[in-house]
Amino acid sequence: QVQLVESGGGSVQPGGSLRLSCTTSGFTFAVYAIGWFRQAPGKEREELLCIDSGHGNAVAANSVAGRFTVSRDNGKNTAYLQMNSLKPEDTAVYYCALYYSSTFDCELTRSRYGYWGQGTQVTVSS
Repeated sequence: QVQLVESGGGSVQPGGSLRLSCTTSGFTFAVYAIGWFRQAPGKEREELLCIDSGHGNAVAANSVAGRFTVSRDNGKNTAYLQMNSLKPEDTAVYYCALYYSSTFDCELTRSRYGYWGQGTQVTVSS
């Protein structure tokens, strides 16, 4: 059974940092691309970043490029989202998701992702 569990969310002041983790089980982590998404109240789910299955190639949306980075540790079956210079508009529920991929890239197309975690809340406020 595929399971994804996000953790590391919480409250932080503007300009602060958080690192989210996506711990997975029930499948061969190293052959899946990982994506990070977020959804703010009243808004659609937004694509943020993705990383390919095993070569470290990542894609970032313009809204977070230069502030957020994605990484993964295939030995720990875990992906990470490092968020720096956080802004109030980054407040949202953050999700990790994955899809099977044997290519050296990843896609930020939400519909590609077949497995999703339950999300973790991030609140940026002074």
